[in-house]
Amino acid sequence: MRVLNGIERAGNKLPHPFWLFIILSAFLMVLSWVLAAMNVSAVNPADGKPVVAQNLLSAEGAAMILGDAITNFAEFPALGTVLVVMLGVAVADRSGLLAAVLRRGISRVPARWVTFALAFTGMISHAAADSAYIVLIPLGGLAFYAVGRNPIIGVIVAYVSVAAGFDASPVVTPTDVILGGITTEAAHTVDPSVTVTPLANYFFSLGSSFVLAAIITLVTETLLTKRAKSMPIDDDAEVGDLGDLSLSDQERRGLRWSGIALIVIAALVALAIVPSNSPLRDEKGDLALGPLLGAVALLIGLAFCVVGIIYGRTVGTIKQSSDVPNFMAHGMKEMAPVIVLFFAISQFLAYFKWTNIGTILAVKGADLLKAAGINGPVVFLGILLIVTIINLLITSGSAQWALVGPVFVPMLMLLDIPAETTQAVYRIADSCTNALSPMSPYFVLVLGFVQRYRKSAGIGTLMALVLPLCLVMLVTWTLFFFAWWALGIPLGPGVPVR
Repeated sequence: MRVLNGIERAGNKLPHPFWLFIILSAFLMVLSWVLAAMNVSAVNPADGKPVVAQNLLSAEGAAMILGDAITNFAEFPALGTVLVVMLGVAVADRSGLLAAVLRRGISRVPARWVTFALAFTGMISHAAADSAYIVLIPLGGLAFYAVGRNPIIGVIVAYVSVAAGFDASPVVTPTDVILGGITTEAAHTVDPSVTVTPLANYFFSLGSSFVLAAIITLVTETLLTKRAKSMPIDDDAEVGDLGDLSLSDQERRGLRWSGIALIVIAALVALAIVPSNSPLRDEKGDLALGPLLGAVALLIGLAFCVVGIIYGRTVGTIKQSSDVPNFMAHGMKEMAPVIVLFFAISQFLAYFKWTNIGTILAVKGADLLKAAGINGPVVFLGILLIVTIINLLITSGSAQWALVGPVFVPMLMLLDIPAETTQAVYRIADSCTNALSPMSPYFVLVLGFVQRYRKSAGIGTLMALVLPLCLVMLVTWTLFFFAWWALGIPLGPGVPVR
C-alpha cells in the first residue's frame, strides 16, 4: 500500500498528457541545441549516410516549428484512421448494438462458465474503447449475482478483463488503429516504406484474448472465490438498479440481422480478394502489398456503421436517416480529448524526427546492445519492465507509446526486430498494470461499484482482489509472447514476428 500511495502521489504531480508533451517539446528544443553544438552524429545503417543532430532553436528549426505545425497535425497517421473508424463505432454504440452484444455475451451462461464468459466478453468490449468500462463493469456484478455468486467478484473480473487486457481482443479496436499510426511514424525514422496497419498484431491479439480470459478464470476460481467468502455483500446492497441482462425479442432480432449483415460484409470482402487480378491486390497479385491493408480502417468503420444502422432500425433507436450523422457527430464529440492530445503528440514526434535525435538514439542504442551481445528476449524484457513502470503513472496508451515508441521501434528495427513485434511487446506492458494504477479515472469508478455491494470496502479491498490477477496476467502474457516469438508465428496477416 505504501508503494501504491507513492505511485499515486507521484502520478498526481504529473501534468495532463497534453502539457506533458508541450513540456517535452520544450526540453527537446534545448537538448537539440546542446547536441547540435557538440556535433553529435551517427551513421544510419539503413543507407550508410551520416545523421547529424539538428538544432530546433536555429532559424531552420523555427521555420519548421511555425511552418509545419498544421501539416504535422493533419498528416499524423493515427488521426485520420482513428476518426474514420470511430465514425462507424459511434453508430454501433449509440444505436445500442455494442451494449446488446456485451449483455448477450454474458447472459444465459451456466454458472460454471460465467467467469470465462464475462472475461472473454471483456476482451470483445475493447471495440467500444472506454465505453466498455461504463457498460460491462456493472453488468459483471449483475451477472454473478444472477447465478448466485458474489457480485463483487463479478465487478473485479469485468474491470480486470477490460483494463488489464485492454490491448488484447478478438476483434479490431480503435486502439489497433492508434498504435499502428504511431508505430508507422516511428518506423519511418529507419524505413519510410514501412506501414503498420490495424491488423499488424491481429493474430497475436486474438490468441492473447483467449489466453487472458482463461487466466482470469483460473485465478478467479482458485483464489478470488475463496477470498469472496470473507467479504459477503451488505444486506441493503444495491443489486437491482444496475440494469437488466436479458434482451427483448426486438433486441435479439436486431442482433440476428446485424450478425447476418456482418457475415455478408466479410463474404463480399473475401470474394473481392480471391481473384489474382483483384484491384485489392498489387500488379503482381500480392495481397499484402495491395491497397486492401491500407483500406482496413475504412472497411472496419463501414462494417461498424452498417451493422449499427441495421440494429438501430430493427430496435427503433434509429428512426430517421438524420440519426446516423447525429450519432457520428456525438462520436466525434467524445473523441475531442483524443484529438487535442494528438495535436501535442504530432508536434513532438515531428520535432523528434526533424532533430534526428530519435535516429541517433536508436543507432547508438542498437550498437550498444550488439556490442554487449544482448539478444531479443533480453531486450523485450527490458522494454516490458520500463513500460510497465511508466504505465502506472501515464495511463494513456497512445500518449505513452508516442513517448517511447520513437526510440524503441527504430532501435529494435536496427536489430532486425520488426516494428510490429515491438508494438506487440508494448501491448503487454501497456495493459496489465492498468487495473492497478490509481491514476486511472476508472479506478475510483470500480471502487464505487464495489462499495455498492459492500460499503466498508476500500482501496485495500480493491487492490487485494486486483493485484493477483494483474501479476499472473503479466507473467503469463509475457511467456505466451515468448512462445509465439520462438515458434515464429505471424503476428498478423503478412506480418512475420521475426
